[in-house]
Amino acid sequence: MFHLMVRDCLGLPHTQTNNKGEWIMYSLEPVFDTLRTAQARLALENRHTKDEALKAVLHAIDASRGALYQANEADILNALKNGMKAALIDRLSLDDTRIDGILEGIATVIRQDDPIGKVRAGWTLPNGLLVEQRTVALGVVAIIYESRPNVTVDAFSLAYKAGCAILLRGSASALESNRVLVRAIKQGLEAGGGIPEAVALADSGSRDEVAEILNAQGRIDLVIPRGGKGLIRRVVNHTRIPVIETGEGNCHIYVDTSADIPNALAIIENAKTQRPGACNAVETLLVHRDIGASLLPRLAQRFAGTVELRCDGPSKAAIGTPPQGLILKDAVMEDWETEFLDYILAVKTVDTLDEAIDFINRYGTKHSEAILTNDLQAAEAFKRRIDAACVYTNASTRFTDGGVFGFGAELGISTQKFHARGPMGLEALTTIQYHIAGSGQIRI
Repeated sequence: MFHLMVRDCLGLPHTQTNNKGEWIMYSLEPVFDTLRTAQARLALENRHTKDEALKAVLHAIDASRGALYQANEADILNALKNGMKAALIDRLSLDDTRIDGILEGIATVIRQDDPIGKVRAGWTLPNGLLVEQRTVALGVVAIIYESRPNVTVDAFSLAYKAGCAILLRGSASALESNRVLVRAIKQGLEAGGGIPEAVALADSGSRDEVAEILNAQGRIDLVIPRGGKGLIRRVVNHTRIPVIETGEGNCHIYVDTSADIPNALAIIENAKTQRPGACNAVETLLVHRDIGASLLPRLAQRFAGTVELRCDGPSKAAIGTPPQGLILKDAVMEDWETEFLDYILAVKTVDTLDEAIDFINRYGTKHSEAILTNDLQAAEAFKRRIDAACVYTNASTRFTDGGVFGFGAELGISTQKFHARGPMGLEALTTIQYHIAGSGQIRI
């Protein structure tokens, strides 16, 4: 352990054992070099050649279903052995429907315009110089993510279409699934005349890979962490490479006094239970005091046997005698700050819209927030004052998704404000370059 700590401090390659138990050096340096070279080639590809390569990848993944199911089953069994909770097992699992969704994501990316080389603006200076602002690829991107094998394909397809080489570093829990997927991606690129070297999987299983990626300034142009709070903080705090923060979703729904109760019940249930392990699932419900007695007993009835409620005093009082099967607990401060990713919902009663907005801006993670109301002024005030990437009126937070927004796939949900915000599609992997054309001008 001391040996590894020293190498971490010096930014040196790590050691690991081979199948004979012998110590060997392990480094991603050759991978960084290969990706950089591949990206330079990919930058010269046009839309047609990139789309043909992606079509071949789609067919290769489709043909690999058998091997993929076998690998995914091994990952799930390992996750169960390690005590992973059910909602996270769900994120890890693949079936025909989810693979069909992955393939449709690739198809949607293929149908989209090539984001590279677009003229975003152009003008002529008084001296006759023509200035154009064009989109170019960001370069070599690394994404570090947890569970979710679909992210492997989503991130690759967006990067390839945007002219970026990509290093994929998934979690150990999805390692076997990711290996099969990347093998199929490379086979597809080879068959479709693409550039297989433009994608790589860090698959040694060593945690030291993350440290080496974060130390690769000048080799990696962008790092995207996609996962829980701990992963995001580790990346942000331990690299000087530009980072787009994604992932953590402590999302809220506020039910205002004028809300339609049947609609509110359906929206809340969907936002919590449709897929509780997703980052856009609701974690805290705020209810105006004037509507609590009408809404909360009915919500408790719906959630009996499925969702645990953690309520403040007024909310618990509004529920009254809990229905049979309902798990009802007193909320503590930690509950307001927690992304449960589980069948747990924190519930708080508020006296005003202002109180709800202040609470969300204090405890939210700038991901997705919703108001349920028939008051247009309240809805407008909520939208203007909430600091989040996505703000909903009378709809479930579960719609925050690149596929749903029409991007085909997504790199993640950016919760920051610079460069990209919200679901990240092709445009998030581009930057701008100025092209200046002259006829012999010199500056005096």
